[in-house]
Amino acid sequence: MPATPLSPDVPMHEGQLTVSVDVVRGLVDAQFPQWRGLTLRRVASQGTVNAIVRIGDRLTARFPLQPQEVDVAQAWLEREAGAARELLGRTRFPTPEPVAIGRPGAGYPLPWSVQTWIPGVVATDEDPGDSVAFAHDLAEFVDGVRAIDTRGRVFAGQGRGGELPAHDEYLQACFRHSEALLDVPLLRRFWAVMRELPRGEAPDVMNHGDLIPGNVLVAAGRLAGVLDVGGLGPADPALDLVGAWHLLEREPRQAFRQRLDRDDLQWERGRAWAFQQAMGLVWYYQRTNPTMSLIGRRTLARISADPPAA
Repeated sequence: MPATPLSPDVPMHEGQLTVSVDVVRGLVDAQFPQWRGLTLRRVASQGTVNAIVRIGDRLTARFPLQPQEVDVAQAWLEREAGAARELLGRTRFPTPEPVAIGRPGAGYPLPWSVQTWIPGVVATDEDPGDSVAFAHDLAEFVDGVRAIDTRGRVFAGQGRGGELPAHDEYLQACFRHSEALLDVPLLRRFWAVMRELPRGEAPDVMNHGDLIPGNVLVAAGRLAGVLDVGGLGPADPALDLVGAWHLLEREPRQAFRQRLDRDDLQWERGRAWAFQQAMGLVWYYQRTNPTMSLIGRRTLARISADPPAA
């Protein structure tokens, strides 16, 4: 699935912040003079949360795109850095290492972060969907994340990873916005089944939380690294199973499941979390980020081809 290049001038969110390389140059030079001599390059990313600018060959700066309170942004960046440190080296697959947090400055009103650059091609540009070897790698990564000790932590109560019915209102909004785009009556029936899936007795485990193609790096049909690790945290054990539908076709998907050896209930809840995420991608990014919208469509097509049992 070739990625559609995005223009930094096309906003994806209301009130989206503008981040130019000139502004980044000023912020870097003023706050981190040791990097003054390094070239800056804007990364043409399909990501929806941060503008990304490379600093030399080994670093990358990330600038939140949506306006928010400075203290809220600072707390999130600190949490993101802590999550990245917690995951670093826990699997054999490279993940970003936090380096620094920058301050608001001329031309940009929020704190921002610097982390190491992980080489590789995102799965939106090099589709690994037919690779059983990639499916095994992805399963190994998921198991490695699950093995991290929660240290008594539980799901924080925001976003995906808690109870499915908590997302009813959001899904109803997605259905309304998607009526001209998708077979909404069919998808409503799917959700009616999915939302009833019980959580069961399985305790929260650590999850990456966002295994979509834009967060996965590929090389020669194998997993080369994982990005956007700031959401690492305890959640429904089924959450990282979303990768089965976001990233894999039927045969590799079954190989992924067999490698993980998850029970039927966890597998179905993983499908439900993938559905919940995909429904929002299609309509919200239809005009501003076609690649993300297409990711949602493809995930829904995979679910429709192998639908939940009534």
